[in-house]
Amino acid sequence: MTAELVRGQNHPLPQTRLEIRVSAGTPVVAGATLGDDRGTVGGAERIAHPGSPQLPGLDVSRQAAADHRLAVDLEALPEDVHRVTVLLALPAVDGAATRFGAVPAPFVAVTGLDGEEIATFTLTGLDAESAVSALELYRRQDAWKVRAVGQGYAGGLADLLADQGVSDAAALAGSIQETVTRGLARSVAPPPPRTPDGDRVRHPAGPADHLPPTPPPAPEPPEPLTDPAATAGHRAAQPPTAPRPDGSGSATGGPIDYAHPRRQHAAPPPPPPAAAPAQPGQAAQPVAGDATGWSMDERLYNQIWGMFEDLARAVAAYRSAVDFAESRMDQELDRALADPRNRIGGAGERAREQARAKRDELASRAREALDRDLTQLAAEAAVVEPALPAAYAGWANPVWHAHRVPMEIPMALRIGDLHLPERTDLRIPLLVRLPLERGIWVDSGRTASEAAVATDTGRLRRAAVDTAVALAARLLAVYPPGEFAVHVIDPAGSAAGPLAPLVEAGVLAGPPAAGAQGVASVLAHLTRRVDLVQMAVRAGAADSLPPDLDTGEQLLVVNDFPHGFDDRAVTQLRYLADEGPSVGVHLMMVADREEASAYGPVLDPLWRSLLRITPVADSHLADPWVGHAWTYEPLTFPPGSRVLEQVLAAVAAARRAAGR
Repeated sequence: MTAELVRGQNHPLPQTRLEIRVSAGTPVVAGATLGDDRGTVGGAERIAHPGSPQLPGLDVSRQAAADHRLAVDLEALPEDVHRVTVLLALPAVDGAATRFGAVPAPFVAVTGLDGEEIATFTLTGLDAESAVSALELYRRQDAWKVRAVGQGYAGGLADLLADQGVSDAAALAGSIQETVTRGLARSVAPPPPRTPDGDRVRHPAGPADHLPPTPPPAPEPPEPLTDPAATAGHRAAQPPTAPRPDGSGSATGGPIDYAHPRRQHAAPPPPPPAAAPAQPGQAAQPVAGDATGWSMDERLYNQIWGMFEDLARAVAAYRSAVDFAESRMDQELDRALADPRNRIGGAGERAREQARAKRDELASRAREALDRDLTQLAAEAAVVEPALPAAYAGWANPVWHAHRVPMEIPMALRIGDLHLPERTDLRIPLLVRLPLERGIWVDSGRTASEAAVATDTGRLRRAAVDTAVALAARLLAVYPPGEFAVHVIDPAGSAAGPLAPLVEAGVLAGPPAAGAQGVASVLAHLTRRVDLVQMAVRAGAADSLPPDLDTGEQLLVVNDFPHGFDDRAVTQLRYLADEGPSVGVHLMMVADREEASAYGPVLDPLWRSLLRITPVADSHLADPWVGHAWTYEPLTFPPGSRVLEQVLAAVAAARRAAGR
């Protein structure tokens, strides 16, 4: 029976091999410290954190995420360790929450290897604190217990570490936060929270029954918590329970009015029923659009993100089980061979065989569970992919051949595929919300991936520009005529070949800018647009904008950076990256970061603000739930296909028909 702890309460631990699962409504840093019998931590070597995630008997997450799994083996801890304190901290990055009072209450569960909960604790009552000691595992008379702590620190991670006796705590806290910042720069952001008018809810997923349950809701959250990244459970339909943005309804009691001022329904329509009922003992047959939403596009969008999360969690459970099996085998071998009499003769060999057999059995059972999940997800992907609209579909999907430029902006755009090594043919579409909330960096440099190593520099740069052109074409094709403009900076004219389809179709805002003068002209034009729109918004005078100002979304594609850029141009580029997205100006960089190293750390914030993708397969993106390194695959055209030219011709024809 699970013990639901309150602050200060303790509970005995019936086993020594444990998992600690953390669920938060926002990315948090998770770590742990090893203390002596007085709770004092000797130094940095006794702290597991993203920059140093493994200690004897302890393994923590390698980056900030909304959900974490910490592995603990109490028997493998050093003998002088009497206390393991699990700590949480908010990452010190732009746009992140700065206090726990502004985010849903974190939920922590201590489980056994089988996933059964032993004790849980919801960290309520936090306010200005940005770091918290969540709970501690402590040894008392050779028995281990768990205690709910919930001690917060307004001074952040530095104060928390200093309170545990860590010398130079401020420097260590800064190092941890810097590691987290670098990790978040490669993370795929989850979909933004939605209002109750468009809840993102997830359908039951039978084969994922080993996942942890959804934590209890946070008391009086500051905003509706509807993002699946904020929960740790299955894709389960839940009705909205928060008040509507217009103030009607109540989150604390009484009847709630779910009526939408512009819709007749009280809540998003439920997912359609399965095509055929499941047979006893079998999972339900997957159906495209099996998620809630006001339209099929929204249902598919929610379903894809649900598949993404399910795959991340299923693989996390498998890897955790395999790691524990390996750890158990090592410990059993160490104990068996500690006796000198077992080091010779058949006793030692029998001990090795028994330990390996147990390891293989545990790993095999974990793989069987994973294979069941992968099979179900593959079946779901097989029915979802053909049903995708053009904005979500790959270039090989026939929907592109009949594509017509829409009259409304879609929810999202597919910019590539993601997969994990456990099953490389199971691809999850990488969808980004529209309008773009983050710029894109197509890395044209050499990376450590096998595909990049096998590609020469010239071909890699050509592939990077091809990727940028394909993404620009997708954006033009899914926006209504005249509501999206593309500007290109190509200082040396090195991308003339790949840019030819855009130029010949006449869909660019102007010819690609070349030379220092061309760079300065385009940057000045877009910087002026950002300044004017920002001033109009702040003054509440949108009608006062100049008549020649294009208020549609703008995309600036920059090739071969930093060639042709002086210090002023670099400053303007950074300004556009920081301020542009909020007023409809977006950035797509095609660049090799090493070539821009002469500018030093001044450009580090620029790179971190962009979503990095590659023109070849590369394992560099992390999911927002458990932080797996996912292999990104760019979208490619089928051999011999003319789909790019067909799509651009349709865009040009739609603009002519609209008089744009």
